[in-house]
Amino acid sequence: MTDPILVRRKTLAASLRASFLTGIVVVLPIGLTIYLIWSVIGWLDGWILPLIPQSYHPQEMITYYVGPGYEFPVRGIGVVVFLVFTTLVGWVAKGLIGRTVLGRLDQLVDRMPVVRSLYGGLKQVAETVFNKTESSFDKACLVEFPRPGVWVIGLVSARPKGEIAEKLGADKIAVFIGLTPFTSGFVVFVERDAVKLLDMTPEEAAKLVVSGGLVYPPPKEA
Repeated sequence: MTDPILVRRKTLAASLRASFLTGIVVVLPIGLTIYLIWSVIGWLDGWILPLIPQSYHPQEMITYYVGPGYEFPVRGIGVVVFLVFTTLVGWVAKGLIGRTVLGRLDQLVDRMPVVRSLYGGLKQVAETVFNKTESSFDKACLVEFPRPGVWVIGLVSARPKGEIAEKLGADKIAVFIGLTPFTSGFVVFVERDAVKLLDMTPEEAAKLVVSGGLVYPPPKEA
């Protein structure tokens, strides 16, 4: 005969376990998101604040206007300065003076052997990623890799150009294959007909790769 007290204890333990797991599902994403945002803000502050005169630091201004004894951490000034500075640089770069200065800078960098390669590569990547006139990483796809019958998720990259296009032909397409947890990856060039485009967004494809195949996008409404 089953002891009713033991049954109630097991039921209570199962209920508490289910509630704990549900809480983990709710708390963990929120906590990690807040932690990552807070860490990025702190990293930007630690990088930018040393470039700002000490008298303009948030804590110094609080002490000056409010008085001593009100010391508490203030974050986000570096983010504001970064956004304002980047926007100002972009606005200046679109003008005649800005284009002239950038042209002179490119000429100067071209004379530095090691810096030239690093600067040129980073500049080309930035122009490709943020260039709105050309599609890049805007489609998720399936491609057979590393052998037929094995499919991986990839992101359609820019079309092959230059020597790659001349050697492989115009019927090839570049696909970036990310590795879990999406901190690295590699590029493959495959036939256009061998790529199966997906309806899921690149963000949903990235989540699927990062989660190791656990987080699938919700079904699309008909």
